[in-house]
Amino acid sequence: MEYQLMWIEKKLAEKIRTGTLELHFDDGKRRIYGDGREPRATMQVHRRRVFRRIAMDPEFMLGQTYMDGDWSPGEGGLIRLLGVLLINNPPRYRSGLKKWLSLAWRPIQQWNRAHSARRNASSHYDLDDWLFQGFLDEDLNYSCAYFATPDMTLEQAQQAKLNHIRRKLLVRDGERVLDIGCGWGSMAINLAHNHDVEVVGLTLSEEQQELARERVRQAGLENRVDIRLQDYRDVTGRFNRVVSIGMFEHVGTPFYDQYFDRVYDLLTDDGVALIHTIGRFTPPGVTNPWIRRYIFPGGYIPATSEVMAAIERVGIRVTDIEVLRLHYAKTLSSWQQRFQAMRERVAANKSESFCRMWEFYLAVSEAAFRWRGMMVLQLQMARQQDAVPLTRDYLYSMQGAERPAEYPSEQYVQRQAS
Repeated sequence: MEYQLMWIEKKLAEKIRTGTLELHFDDGKRRIYGDGREPRATMQVHRRRVFRRIAMDPEFMLGQTYMDGDWSPGEGGLIRLLGVLLINNPPRYRSGLKKWLSLAWRPIQQWNRAHSARRNASSHYDLDDWLFQGFLDEDLNYSCAYFATPDMTLEQAQQAKLNHIRRKLLVRDGERVLDIGCGWGSMAINLAHNHDVEVVGLTLSEEQQELARERVRQAGLENRVDIRLQDYRDVTGRFNRVVSIGMFEHVGTPFYDQYFDRVYDLLTDDGVALIHTIGRFTPPGVTNPWIRRYIFPGGYIPATSEVMAAIERVGIRVTDIEVLRLHYAKTLSSWQQRFQAMRERVAANKSESFCRMWEFYLAVSEAAFRWRGMMVLQLQMARQQDAVPLTRDYLYSMQGAERPAEYPSEQYVQRQAS
């Protein structure tokens, strides 16, 4: 055990050069690494076996040992500790044989055929509704919010996100809209509130479908919003607009061409699509093994180059690309605060291990957006390059010659904020 402590001390002394990391042991002993300056973080070590376990597989075992109660964060919580660790361990981009071996496993890890996709979705989204209702905004948006102003509440920022996407879709009354990965129906309900449109929402989660349908019923929109338990590959018909928020991360690289080919085929000739997905600033990589096992089996965050290559092969035209940078970090921070407020209830109904899993997932995800090159991509696409205005004025101003005839109203957002 002392050898393991010596090994970890050597590694920490080599790595921690910016900021300060303190190890506090339950027997009162302490170790301090770094330059003694901010940022400062503390790891309270409950079991010394943690060093051996993390050394075996750092990417997986940091989260696993936290779930198992081997350590806890000190003041500032998980996000501060992860910040110090990640700042001092910048990502290394593999090359040669290591890169090839790493990428060779991806098709197997992301083999999201229809049956596998449904099973993977169920493992995460078919958890109890009250869990998601407890830490998400009131409208149940489980994706990156859009903080148009820094002082927005989570509710306001999520409505701003839906509004921003709705503007990009250029929806007009009388149209058909397909929502791929509709979640609990937030976008579908928003669209139907603001326009006289028919919306088909797709989910692979039975729990989501049930609650989404109930929300549609409560909104009085049953005749215009259809929430289906259906894979995007099985949809037939044509749609004027196609939207997908936070679903593309579950498609898998082997199916990118098929996905965009379906979007192309489902669009009318003058149709518009908007894909909102997490992306990475860095080259293609692999999913963290802890996230893949416990949170999103089959999931993968694409590099922009991977997405664009598939779009180019299919032939659909990209009419706008927007990158949202720290918006998701702010969103995840809000989710973590709300989860902590309900943590006692979650522990009583689930377990302490589940609580640790969930709070580590939220914290490491926030850390990835702050220090590991993650961002959000919004890709607007169309079959025809003149299907959308030639400038972005329509997104930010109610004026202008290129404003569509039925510009999205703001009444729903005002109702939600009041």
